Formats: sequence, structure tokens, C-alpha cells
Amino acid sequence: MYLALKEIRHEKLRYGLIISMVVLIAYLIFILTSLAFGLAGENTQAINSWDAKSIVLNKDSNISLTQSTITNDQAKDAKLSSKEAVIGSTPVVAKHKGKEKISASFIGARKSQFIIKDLKLTSGHKARNNHQIVVDEKFKTDGYKLGDKVTLNSFKDKYQIVGFTKNAKLNVAPVAYGTMATWKYLRGIPNAPVSGSAIVSKNAKYNAHDSHLKTYSMNKFISKLPGYSAENTTFGFMIGFLMIISLVIIAVFLYILTMQALPTYAVLRAQGIPARALVSTITSQSLILMASGVVIGALLAALTGSLLPVGVPMAFNIPVLTWISIGLMIMGVIGAAIPAQKIATVDPVSVIGG
Repeated sequence: MYLALKEIRHEKLRYGLIISMVVLIAYLIFILTSLAFGLAGENTQAINSWDAKSIVLNKDSNISLTQSTITNDQAKDAKLSSKEAVIGSTPVVAKHKGKEKISASFIGARKSQFIIKDLKLTSGHKARNNHQIVVDEKFKTDGYKLGDKVTLNSFKDKYQIVGFTKNAKLNVAPVAYGTMATWKYLRGIPNAPVSGSAIVSKNAKYNAHDSHLKTYSMNKFISKLPGYSAENTTFGFMIGFLMIISLVIIAVFLYILTMQALPTYAVLRAQGIPARALVSTITSQSLILMASGVVIGALLAALTGSLLPVGVPMAFNIPVLTWISIGLMIMGVIGAAIPAQKIATVDPVSVIGG
């Protein structure tokens, strides 16, 4: 460690450039990871708030909430308990004169079931009739306030915003909670014998006992949300490639520096300093460079997160970012293996003589 620090102090510019490269890579990885978790969260915030373990959909709905319908008879035969709730879902566009239109996901639910019972509000109260809704705070960010009356889609009926709730987004769109009767009206089936779109349950092994319905785990349902898996896979590959790039960069830089200093290492070997000590120096240098770059990159990412607008979906998952940091450190050690092997096998006579 002493020799490693001594050499880094002596060659400040060279090692400073390496640290700068590591900082940029670590910063980019942290930002991309946080964006990935932020986008994933905006797809599933509402689902996570329900704390449900399974969901029952029409088996012909292609695991799509908006394409599924459950009849009254099917819901009755499902023998719902306090751990189950029927919901209806449909996309809507909320409009209010003088304010920006908002594409949202309307969720109809019964106030006697846990979806509405467990709904936590940041202000206002829950919907008490068919012309009241509770909306995600995205509406407040866009200038909407309690008491505003909005129209949904092309219907002339007005719905009053009576409450705001936090972290209620489904497939990126903010959620508007209302009654089941309102959902049926918006779907254009006010008198149809339809109970809802799905049954969500806190029981992972819940069975609706109907051949036309199928139970899915919540993880399976989430993975089928439009764009969800594609987004996560894309970010995963980007982060993986950046990890590999960091490995190549640290290996190339250390190898070049080692080859330039090879005569010095040969002299040290000739003086009786064991190869193990010199290899330890290279490994220590790599760890110091990676640790410095990761720490600075993390600080820059945190600063960026604090300066970005509220609308940018960014979530810092500390455990995951910690493992990524450890991964970068391991990549640094692996990158130091090539120059370390060169030092371990150097022949002092041939190097000094040459």
C-alpha cells in the first residue's frame, strides 16, 4: 500500500486521468441505474401500494388489465374475502380549462375493499360519490388543486378532485381512483353484468375457481406491463457493458504504466524485493483508483439527483448501488491481474541488460 500511494503521488497527472475515467463511468452507471429504478417504480407504484401478491384476470386478456373483464357471476363464485378486491381499469385523459391535459389510468374500486380502505392520502378525502376522484400528486405538480372539476375523455360529466395520494402511478401514467360505477360508465358498459377488470389478492395462492379466469403472481403480471421488461433489459445491458468498459480501461492504463516502469520494477526485484510485494502494489493501486473514482462518481450522482426536476423519474436504490460499487472494485482488481502477472514474471537481468 505504501509503494502504491507513493507512486500515485509521484505521477499525479497520469493517475488523475485514470481516476477521471473511472469517475465518468461510475457516474454514468449510478445515473442509469437510478433512472432504471425510477422508471420501473413509475410502472408499478400503484401496484406496490396495494401490497397484493396475486391477480386474477380473464384468461383471454393476454395478461392485460385493460383488456380483462370479470362478470358479476364470476366475481360471486370467486368467494372474495377481506384479502381480495375487485378493480376496474381504463385509460383516461383528464381535462380542465386553462390547464394541461393529463393522460391517466382510472382505477375503479369498492370503498368496502382494501384498495380504497388502505389508500393513503396526502391531502383531502376519499371519493364519496360517483363524481369524485382521488388522484396522484402528478396532478398537483401540473397545477391541479383540490376542488377542481375535470372531464374525462370525451364525456361531458365533471369529476371533482377531492384528494391527492402519493406514489400512485401505473405503467408510468398517474392513477385516478374512483367508484366502480364511474369505471363502468367510462368503459361504456353502465348496465352490463360486469364486476370489474380484475381481482387482486394479498394471498399468493388465491384461486377464483372459474375456468374462464386465471390467477397470476404479481411479479408475472408486472413483467407483462407494456415496455416494462424491455426497459429493464435495455438498462441492464447498458450497465453491464459499462462495467466491462471499466475493466478494459483500468487494465489498459495499468498495463501501459507498468510497461513504462518495468525497468524500475526489475531493479527492485534485483535488490531482493519479492514479486509478491510488487504485485500487491499494483493491486493496491487499482483498488485506490477504483475507490476514488466510485466515491467521486457517487457524490456527483447524488448532486445531480438533487438538482434534477421533480418530473425526472430517478430512484437511488442504496443496496443495489452498493453492490455495483463492489462490482466496480472487483473489476479493478481483475484489470490489475494482467500487469501484475507481467511484474511477477519479469527477469531483472534481461530488462536491465536490455
